[in-house]
Amino acid sequence: MTPHRLPDPLRSRLRWEVGIVLALSFGASAVYAVVSILDRLTRDTALASQTATINRPLAERPLFDLVYQLLAFAFGLAPVALVVFLLWRGTRPHLARLGLGAPIDGGRWRWLRETGGGAALAALIGIPGIGFYLFAKWVGINATVVPTALDAFWWTVPVLVLQALRAALGEELIVVAYLFDRLRRLGVGPVATVVSSALLRGSYHLYQGFGGFIGNVIMGLVFGWAYQRWGRALPLIVAHWILDIVSFAGYPLALALWPSLFGAVGASAGG
Repeated sequence: MTPHRLPDPLRSRLRWEVGIVLALSFGASAVYAVVSILDRLTRDTALASQTATINRPLAERPLFDLVYQLLAFAFGLAPVALVVFLLWRGTRPHLARLGLGAPIDGGRWRWLRETGGGAALAALIGIPGIGFYLFAKWVGINATVVPTALDAFWWTVPVLVLQALRAALGEELIVVAYLFDRLRRLGVGPVATVVSSALLRGSYHLYQGFGGFIGNVIMGLVFGWAYQRWGRALPLIVAHWILDIVSFAGYPLALALWPSLFGAVGASAGG
C-alpha cells in the first residue's frame, strides 16, 4: 500500500536523516571503496595480484590487539543503535519497523523457522558465491580477498565471530531494514528500493574489485526481495552472520587446503 505523501518539511527532514545515517555508516564506506578501487586500478600491479584484507591486527601486542578489536566491535554497532533509536516504536513489538520483534502470528516457532530460513539463505548465496569469487579472480576483475590476517590466539575465533555479527547487524538493519522503511515513507517504489539497496551493498564492497561489487549486488537483490516479501530481518541477519563466520574463521583452513585458489598471486597491495 502506498503511503500518503508526507509534508515537504518532513520529507526534507527524512532525506537529511538518511544522508546522515549513511554518512556515519555504509555511505562513507562506499565512498572509501570507490576511491580504493581507483587506487587499485591505477597501480602497476594487476588487480588480481593485489590483496584486500578484511580483518587485520590493530596492535602489535596480543592483549592490546584484543582490546582494540573489542572496541572496534562495540563502537562499530553505534550506527545500528542509531537506527534502532530512530525506528523504535512506543508499543510492542518495539522493533517492528526493523523487521524484528515477536511477530503477531507464529510465536516462538516463528523464530525457529526464520533462523532455519536464514541458514538456507546462507547456503543459497554462499555456495555459488565461492565459485563466482574464484571466477572473478581468474578473469582478473577481483583482488585476492583475505578475510583475516589475525594471528592465532585463544581469542581469535571469538573475535571473528563478533566481527561477523557486527557486519550482519550493520548491513541488514541499516542497508535493508532502515533504508527500506525510510524510502517507503519517501514514496520510493519497491523495485527502486530493492535495486538502490543492492547497489549500495555492492558499492561498499568495491575495494575488493568488480567481482565483489557484482556478487554483493546479486546478494542484495536476493536479500532485498526476501525482505520486501516477508518483512523480516532475522533471516537476513542469520544468513549474513553464517556467511561471514564461515569466511572469516574458515579462511585459514581453505588457504591450507587450496593455497593456489585462495592465496595471493604475485605482488600484493593491502586493502
